[in-house]
Amino acid sequence: MKNILMKVSLFVFALSSFFQEVSMADVADRIVAVVGNEIILKSEIDGRELMTRMQYPQLANDKGLARSILEGVIDQKIILAKAKIDSVGVDENAINSAANDRFRSLSARFPSKGEMEARFGKSAAGIKEQIKQELRNQQLVETLRRKKSAGVLVSNSEVESFYKENRDQLPDLPLEVSVSQIVKYPEVSAEVKAEAMGKIRLLQEELKSGADFAELARKYSQDPGSAKLGGDLGYSRKGEFIPSFEAAAYALREGQVSDVVETRFGYHLIQLLNKESNSLRCRHILIIFDRSKTESQSALAQLSEIRKKVLDREVSFADMAKKYSDDIPTAAIGGAMIMGGNAAEYFPVTALRPELRDILAALKKTGDISSPQKIVPQQGETFFAIFRLNGVKPAHKLTLESDYAKIEQLALENKNRKRFSEWVDSLRKEVFVRILD
Repeated sequence: MKNILMKVSLFVFALSSFFQEVSMADVADRIVAVVGNEIILKSEIDGRELMTRMQYPQLANDKGLARSILEGVIDQKIILAKAKIDSVGVDENAINSAANDRFRSLSARFPSKGEMEARFGKSAAGIKEQIKQELRNQQLVETLRRKKSAGVLVSNSEVESFYKENRDQLPDLPLEVSVSQIVKYPEVSAEVKAEAMGKIRLLQEELKSGADFAELARKYSQDPGSAKLGGDLGYSRKGEFIPSFEAAAYALREGQVSDVVETRFGYHLIQLLNKESNSLRCRHILIIFDRSKTESQSALAQLSEIRKKVLDREVSFADMAKKYSDDIPTAAIGGAMIMGGNAAEYFPVTALRPELRDILAALKKTGDISSPQKIVPQQGETFFAIFRLNGVKPAHKLTLESDYAKIEQLALENKNRKRFSEWVDSLRKEVFVRILD
């Protein structure tokens, strides 16, 4: 099992780590493998090996690491060739959106566009195109992986056999908790809103006089992520934007500019660039509200009142979260906290930020609710919240009796990995592969 997991982890890493921190000019390049009509260069393997050792120090003395990475790159090329033969499709809108997000994140690491281009030895457009291609390759591989695992199940006997064979290698489960929250952002004063409205109206007048939207966004938008891109937010699926913003954007015709739109972030002007049934591409200009002048007392008072009503059993926490919480994703599911983009019933305490761990440590039993807390995230706006402890699971070793569902999932994942690995091995027999190193 360990070897299978290592092979898969290296293969996934080979797909995702194309930005190398090593200067390829320092490497005497040569061909180390041929796959069909494609070659693999030593510089590519060396770059990936360096990044792997940086990210996984425990592999520092693994003498077989370079060979494992090479095998992963070979597998990647074989699978992509199969995907093209089978005409596997990809969601270009999703790829464009993800590429824009990744490009914005990458750009933010450099003082200037020129320094970024010098570091990677190509233009910004070339960097973005490489990001798109890598994401496209990842989606192709994932699509094939899902096809191969579709309908695969594990029987009770397979789960039991997997557990017996791997019991000593299975990870211990850490202390886990189930938590719900109700979030309130402090209100913005009328004076602050009026100040922001004055600024956005001036920009609106410039647009009506023929000013270029993208140029105004670069100069005046206060959204640091999109301003440098002319306000371009890339492609986004329905449900990804705040409702008021999304409703205004979908109501536009291509090229049309919205009236002023208010969200909790501030005031927006939106221009629609392209629209499809379930996704759109737009750009915006944002004038943010001055959060240094917010009024917190009303948020604190409302959360205190909600807490009292729930503890007095007049209402349920979930109903109050759905009705009053300002955090849209968790409000929709009754306040259940989301980890890693998914709503999990229980998650490790270690996955929480230290201040939230301290808040939960003061809750002694299931059903306890914290007093209103001020939360200052590393990114984003300060907010107030109350937290409910829904349950606690002590740290323990996995057992069939108490953790059957988790073990079943691990057994299924292991079965799918083996099937996928066997399929890739069979593809190798159909493609010319020669390792020269």
